[in-house]
Amino acid sequence: MSVEVTTIHNAPPENTANTTDFITIVIPGTTGKRSGGSAPTLGVIGRNGAIGARPELVGLVSDADGPIGCLAVALKLAQMKARDDHLAGDVIVTTHLSTNVSMQPHDPVPFMGMPVSSDTMNDYQVLPEMDAILSIDASKGNSIIKHRGFAISPTAMQGYILRVAPDLVATMESTTGCPAVTFPISQQDITPYHNGLYHFNSIMQPHVATRAPVVGVAVTARSVVSGSATSANHEIDIAEAVRFCVEVSKRFGAGKCQFFNAAEWEKIRAVYPDLSVFQTAGKR
Repeated sequence: MSVEVTTIHNAPPENTANTTDFITIVIPGTTGKRSGGSAPTLGVIGRNGAIGARPELVGLVSDADGPIGCLAVALKLAQMKARDDHLAGDVIVTTHLSTNVSMQPHDPVPFMGMPVSSDTMNDYQVLPEMDAILSIDASKGNSIIKHRGFAISPTAMQGYILRVAPDLVATMESTTGCPAVTFPISQQDITPYHNGLYHFNSIMQPHVATRAPVVGVAVTARSVVSGSATSANHEIDIAEAVRFCVEVSKRFGAGKCQFFNAAEWEKIRAVYPDLSVFQTAGKR
């Protein structure tokens, strides 16, 4: 496996003296593309604004769930590989770590700001070889999801919001032992983050930078929790999301888990137009 860390300076309006680390971890599969094979590659992205709001707040903020979760996925897959439990396909884990970022107003509770633009995050985190993407993000600052644990979104792909993938529902139910929990997304949520429209949060932002299917893995709460709240990272909830992502990694690389129905997608595209405009800033 390989680990790459790229450090860049934060962008205005944040303090440009502070820096952000972008992390890419590759866990190669036995028949993955990086070794000349044909097994599909899964991307697991830890979305967040920042893991800390220093100097205003001390400690990890709720928004750190995404990077904690994806790094735990990478650790588990690396441990499995070291013990000769190899996956078929490559898994690429990406995220960023930033500790000194301001808080931003958002309805109903404040969110963490971003050290750099969402486009810059996608440049480092969404890689061309990803055939499907799981985007893990803390998603507690809303009045939509009233569930402690995690929830999955419908599949977003090329401007379309498709149905919730049955294979992912089955995987969630087998890894949690509970009925699957899903959450709604709107057309606005799969558009670029800074276009002036309301967004649930940034969980679906990888969609604007890829033609691959993207599913949000939202770490959730029963109450409304600000993304900048400290002491709000619940290990058990994150662990459930991690277990789900690890299992999807196994099944997807082996061709046993699909993010969308290919035949149904062909029918959609045969009768409905290209919607990739929703992956852009649109008409100005």
